Amino acid sequence: MKKFKPAGILLLCLVLIGLVSWISFGSFPGLENRSAQNIHLGLDLAGGVSITYQAKDGIVPAEEEMQGALSVIQRRLDSKGYTEANAFLAGTNRIRVEIPGVEDASKAVEEIGRTAMLQFVGLPGMGTYQSGADILAAVENGEAEIVLTGVNVANATFQKGRINASSGIEPYVKLEFDAEGAKMFADATAKYIGKQIAIMLDDTVVSAPVVQAAITDGTAIITGMDSDEEAKELASDIVGGALQVPLEDIEHSSVGATLGRNALDTSLLAGVIGFGVIVVFMLLAYRIPGLAASLSLLLYVGLELLIFNLLGWTLTLPGIAGFILSIGMAVDANVIIFARIREEILQGHTIRLSIKNGFSKALSAILDGNITTLIAAIVLYIFGSGTIRGFAQTLGLGIVLSMISALLVTRVLLVQMQDLFPPKKGLYAMIRLPWKTQTAVKEVAK
Repeated sequence: MKKFKPAGILLLCLVLIGLVSWISFGSFPGLENRSAQNIHLGLDLAGGVSITYQAKDGIVPAEEEMQGALSVIQRRLDSKGYTEANAFLAGTNRIRVEIPGVEDASKAVEEIGRTAMLQFVGLPGMGTYQSGADILAAVENGEAEIVLTGVNVANATFQKGRINASSGIEPYVKLEFDAEGAKMFADATAKYIGKQIAIMLDDTVVSAPVVQAAITDGTAIITGMDSDEEAKELASDIVGGALQVPLEDIEHSSVGATLGRNALDTSLLAGVIGFGVIVVFMLLAYRIPGLAASLSLLLYVGLELLIFNLLGWTLTLPGIAGFILSIGMAVDANVIIFARIREEILQGHTIRLSIKNGFSKALSAILDGNITTLIAAIVLYIFGSGTIRGFAQTLGLGIVLSMISALLVTRVLLVQMQDLFPPKKGLYAMIRLPWKTQTAVKEVAK
């Protein structure tokens, strides 16, 4: 059986590096959506709206109530089409919402934070309530009966068509109840035949139709909307659900898209320049090991961007900081390894043995430094929120990949390169050494 030549392994590594880099930085056929340009950007990079809601009257709700309110707000964000939005708890009675790509802060505040309490109210009398004020008065005076709430609404969809044979085409909202809600609605409509059941959203009467017959199919419709947009908005509010905790907007701010783009461009430029400086330094200072480390770092950067995109994480400015910091950790690991290799060369060992011993002796120091930083990243992710978690995500992923890059990829490349380049030991040690050390290297290389 023929052994796989070192040049073949090296070529395979180089192809892998090129492929990952192409996918991550370019436009690989069929994988265009996996390139770096399609990574989800956070509020500080894409621009958008940041909103902080607080429980009204300074109350401190139970944790379950705040979690329920958070779930409702997240559903509302999804139903409004804010697919990149993020909502998270900020303390015991606050919820923070970040919506990238939105410019109208006031509209977002009004859409996301309203209570949206849907109620079906049975009214006494044979269709005598003509105005919303009369219905609200009946509710406040205890004359009306709440027969159903939005809790039992399984779905609400926008529809458009004829309500009956004599009506024209108009927008309306179709409601579908869950099993319990279907029974409650059937009982209520049977009880209020000839009377009105008002449909209320918060303190607004949406409609108050007179019940003609019991409705037993588990559905209902809401009419009276002036436009398609109004009907769609109502359906979205109902699907979003009712907040268990009344919230008020205590702070909101907007980040312009131009400002975010400038921040992204500046950060990327700084990252590219920094990476370029690192590569030049590694090549000048460490020669062949520096070349292996530079190729390994290129694969590391490409893999991190690719995995980041595959996991659907959102990139923020602190995330970029964590990414750059993890690159520094990867470089630091290579420097430690190369220092150990140099020591082995100065002791008169062959290049192959020096590389082997250098990696072995540097392993414990690299693991100690990276594991402690990884623990810090995990703690930040668990107990942090918002951009802090973004920083922890990129830092944690970067540390794991940097250890793989330094301990595995760099080693494979370096072992293969020694069979392709002249076996002069001076090419595998740092250039700028103390005079005596340089002399020793030259003596060993002879």
